[in-house]
Amino acid sequence: MVEKVITLENISLLDFLGSDDENIRQIASAFPQSKIVARGNEIRIKGQAPEILRINDILNMLLDHFGRFGQITPENVKDYISLENTPLDSPQVKNEVILYGNKGIVIKPKSANQKKLVESSFKNDLVFALGPAGSGKTYIAVALAVRALKNREVKRIIITRPAVEAGENLGFLPGDLQEKLDPYLRPIYDALGDMVPSEKLKFYQETRVIEIAPLAYMRGRTLHDAFILLDEAQNTTSQQIKMFLTRMGPNSKVIITGDQSQVDLPTRQKSGLSESLKILKDVKGIGVVQLSGKDVVRHRLVKSIIDAYEKHEETPDQSANGNRSNSGRKPI
Repeated sequence: MVEKVITLENISLLDFLGSDDENIRQIASAFPQSKIVARGNEIRIKGQAPEILRINDILNMLLDHFGRFGQITPENVKDYISLENTPLDSPQVKNEVILYGNKGIVIKPKSANQKKLVESSFKNDLVFALGPAGSGKTYIAVALAVRALKNREVKRIIITRPAVEAGENLGFLPGDLQEKLDPYLRPIYDALGDMVPSEKLKFYQETRVIEIAPLAYMRGRTLHDAFILLDEAQNTTSQQIKMFLTRMGPNSKVIITGDQSQVDLPTRQKSGLSESLKILKDVKGIGVVQLSGKDVVRHRLVKSIIDAYEKHEETPDQSANGNRSNSGRKPI
């Protein structure tokens, strides 16, 4: 038998241990071969060395969690016990928990296709994630990027979007260029806000560990030791997406997300995303994951809206055909 004593300093014992030591009792139940007792500001563990090490790891994760969020819930304890009891390379970890976000949020795929996206990212250095709005492709991609950064698999995260809609009225927005673009990049900030504490996110941006920028800023660069996300790729031109794809440097991972049903390019402009999928279809090492309305995790009505639009697009629009018959008229 081995005994280890952990001293809790400068910490609220009630908030950490839980009411009537509920959090510690939950750990003790998970490891019945060991004895865990909380007395004052000390936690005493008696048992065999391998199990004590696992219990110690769980307590360290909980202490780190408490330091970031100021509280520990029974659900947090359950999640960390589950994480410790599951090998890091097992399918359960790879397919379920991506990372633990702010305030103990467990970030994991919520549909079969989202799981495929996670699996594909582990297997390939370049992945195309295609699907409608709300299917979680961008959120999962951002989570995978943050996970890679936390695990020190990469040194930085680079997230970019083609500024198609913003480019039309950019000059009329107040502020400098970054302030003009921030509203357009808000979905990215919202996702990061769930995963990285605000002060740390600010520090990461100031030190360019996390860089969020328009696609045009990628030209001429080599992006190495980075997790790179190209969002809204359906709005890239052929030249833009080729430029982006050739930015990949050593030890880089790339996820390209897009919704081919929501192209905002000028009418006669071909989407670079659709073209690249055809050109690269036989290249090994590239994953393609197709999400659908079934993967939508927004309001339940969003699925119905997507289904309705898909049915409408499959039905010929007689009024649209009539309008096109007049398109040859010269403007007055």
